[in-house]
Amino acid sequence: MTNNQQPPATNPRWQLAEVWGDTVDLKHLTWAIVIGIGISVTGYFFASRWLASVVESKQLAQAYAMLAGLAGCVIAGVICARIFPPKRVVTEKDISSDPAWRAEVLAELENQPGGLGTVADLPPAVVQELKELKLYELFAETTKKTNA
Repeated sequence: MTNNQQPPATNPRWQLAEVWGDTVDLKHLTWAIVIGIGISVTGYFFASRWLASVVESKQLAQAYAMLAGLAGCVIAGVICARIFPPKRVVTEKDISSDPAWRAEVLAELENQPGGLGTVADLPPAVVQELKELKLYELFAETTKKTNA
């Protein structure tokens, strides 16, 4: 799947930041924070006032009001996700057929703690999946080389 949505040309790179592994526009992030605070705090205060007149225990009313504030956070998240589209550009490129790339990935896997292992150690379902993905032979050849 390719997402051809490009960032606006007038958007300098310094306005973008990485937050939790995702690229965000700092202006949109600021607005999302403002929207989140506005909706959650408003929800909390309205629920607090309403519940104070309905519930006998003040502590119970505060606890339920906090739940209303949390619900406001979720609602704000949904609203902001609709208003502000992702800034990342997703492209799909098939590099798996490149032998050099495959060798590099397999070497990286061998250097991981525990090594690469052997295909004989794999459960039948995993072997079947590797065969469907046409990767079984690649791993079988690599394990023969490492065991030889």
